Amino acid sequence: MNWIILIIAGLFEVAFASCLGKVKETTGTPMYVWFTGFLITMTISMVLLIKATQTLPIGTAYAVWTGIGAVGTALMGIFFFKDPVSFWRIFFIVTLIGSVIGLKAVSH
Repeated sequence: MNWIILIIAGLFEVAFASCLGKVKETTGTPMYVWFTGFLITMTISMVLLIKATQTLPIGTAYAVWTGIGAVGTALMGIFFFKDPVSFWRIFFIVTLIGSVIGLKAVSH
């Protein structure tokens, strides 16, 4: 169950990073709405991470959480924020996914 909580925490990390990207793109009231979304999703992500680390090793949980966040945020940047796409960028995203799967596979 804590692995599922950790994955959800990682998805909320992607959400808070995406909200932060929208804060950068907007002004006025929409900026404050996105900033509020950032604060809410960041809080949820941290609470879920704390919950997951109560039974999972902290090093593995943190690495998986940041890995989900890094991959998800990189993909959000490519698909929604017009970040550049290159062979090496995709190569390292795939490498990061493999590393996260490997950490999960060797964790007890």
